[in-house]
Amino acid sequence: MKKHLFLFTILIFSKALVNEVRASLQYPVVVSTWPFLEAVRAAWNAVDGGFSAVDAVVEGCSACEKLRCDGTVGPGGSPDENGETTLDAMVMDGVTMEVGAVAAMRYVPEGIKAAKLVLEYTKHTMLVGDQASVFAISMGLPGPTNLSSVESIEKWTKWKDNSCQPNFRKNVIPRDSCGPFHPNGPSIRRCLMDNELRPNEFGSVNVGLHSHDTISMAVIDQIGRIAVGTSTNGATFKIPGRVGDGPIAGSSAYADGEVGACGATGDGDIMMRFLPCYQAVENMRLGMEPKLAAKDAISRIARKYPNFIGALFAVNRNGTHAGACHGWTFQYSVRNPGMNDVKVFTVHPQ
Repeated sequence: MKKHLFLFTILIFSKALVNEVRASLQYPVVVSTWPFLEAVRAAWNAVDGGFSAVDAVVEGCSACEKLRCDGTVGPGGSPDENGETTLDAMVMDGVTMEVGAVAAMRYVPEGIKAAKLVLEYTKHTMLVGDQASVFAISMGLPGPTNLSSVESIEKWTKWKDNSCQPNFRKNVIPRDSCGPFHPNGPSIRRCLMDNELRPNEFGSVNVGLHSHDTISMAVIDQIGRIAVGTSTNGATFKIPGRVGDGPIAGSSAYADGEVGACGATGDGDIMMRFLPCYQAVENMRLGMEPKLAAKDAISRIARKYPNFIGALFAVNRNGTHAGACHGWTFQYSVRNPGMNDVKVFTVHPQ
């Protein structure tokens, strides 16, 4: 009896010691936009099992693509004006600063894996359109396949029945129809002057939580290497050929192993003009804590576009993280050695 009690005590002590050691560790760390819990768990299982930061990011984003997170990641969501789903994705290695990305990719359902192929097997940073698809398939990814789903086609059909409203066209005629569209109104010079006179009209039109979203994920692996990855099927009812911020390093995500990482989501057409994740990481390089670094990056956009919708998280090389947002309430997910499972953090607009 005493022997059993002694062994039980040792077991409890050992578990407590392991938990204490894990809690004191900084790495690994996984951070992701939104409560994409299964994606974070997939990345955590990979990195906790010894995968590199790059490989763990791919595992996490790939899980989100397969789950079609919020209908805005992977195949089967966000149809364009023609009813077709296309993919944007990006992977960045914060150690080498190499980037692999695909944009407006058709017929290949695994966007993040295609981006990793660009990273690993080319000297380029981004491949686009049909040629990105050809490359991905030639390198072994499945395809060609139809990326639309019953749900995406139903959504597109209802949109067509509503005279293709809302859409992303401006300064065109006919305004309230499905086109074909033609230029209308003042000259480009006059339009620019009008924009300068009415800055408060700028905003994230047609953008919402379930119409325009991205998984953006950062991973710090067991030896402190940092990587980021993104995947999205873009804005719902976008003009065919549109590329958002998802595959743009510095906009949707950015990593520097000497500093930290950032992931962003929201109105990519506006956000990519400011490279908010590059700004957030550079802010941390200058000594800002992640919270201030994130808020500063978001505020730079809000000053020019008061009505825009967007958010980001920032995480430094020590694993300290924070978020900032504008125009909506933002949630991001974290897993680190001090947690038993993924934890979701809520950030309110600043």
